[in-house]
Amino acid sequence: MWIADGWKDYEILDCSDGEKLERWGDYLLIRPDPQVLWNTDRQLPGWKKCNGHYHRSSKGGGEWEFFHLPEQWEIHYGDLTFHLKPFSFKHTGLFPEQAVNWDWFSSIIKEAKKKEPDREIKVLNLFAYTGGATCAAASVGASVTHVDASKGMVTWAKENAKASGLEDAKIRWIVDDCVKFVEREIRRGNHYDAIIMDPPSYGRGPKGEIWKIEEKIHVFIALCAQLLNEEPLFFLVNSYTTGLAPAVLTYLISLEVVKTKGGFVESQEIGLPVKESGLILPCGAAGRWHR
Repeated sequence: MWIADGWKDYEILDCSDGEKLERWGDYLLIRPDPQVLWNTDRQLPGWKKCNGHYHRSSKGGGEWEFFHLPEQWEIHYGDLTFHLKPFSFKHTGLFPEQAVNWDWFSSIIKEAKKKEPDREIKVLNLFAYTGGATCAAASVGASVTHVDASKGMVTWAKENAKASGLEDAKIRWIVDDCVKFVEREIRRGNHYDAIIMDPPSYGRGPKGEIWKIEEKIHVFIALCAQLLNEEPLFFLVNSYTTGLAPAVLTYLISLEVVKTKGGFVESQEIGLPVKESGLILPCGAAGRWHR
């Protein structure tokens, strides 16, 4: 398992009975987590003195209950700054477990820039959300194309980039359906040194395009592989879909990338440490190709 243990502004304090108690900077949140199948004693005072609690409804969805929580606040990861705000379906605008991937590809980009200082490293970030990966890649000198179907998420990502001192970085902001964008890039003959994707289990594009990961992921990875240049640096696929095991990601990426570019693939669960127990909470999976 790859563990995101480099945070200072974020930590899981405890988890029990389908929920996790988290510290986001100065504030404590309680949010549901389907992986938390155990029921242990809730001895930490934060369980009773949190700043926000997302209550899941038996009918689906849920709602937030707030206790002295600002509408927006910031946390930091290294030189990066992210704006947080609770919004629909328990989210805050950041997946902190992804920091383990940011560190991984940042080291690859830095090494490539060290060997060839004048090389432009072009990174395509698909389903790019609020721009955590975009900011991480741009902060180490990559030129990033950030694509998400939600105008609101792209606006939020721009705010994160500005807060991180990256307002003048080489970032191209695109509001578009990711599949259609990739198809157009193929027709244009454009290529990239690296691709990052964080596809949802289910989603809709800006014009109602339906995305179901089990039906679309192989075809989409095959499409994206066509955008890699002759000597690409890395290809990263994230998954929060329970039925998509890490070994499946290895198989898919191997079929479409290794056969043409060589290199190798490694896929594992990603996770976050739990302070109270000293154990690791699984938080999805990632498949990584590199040379």
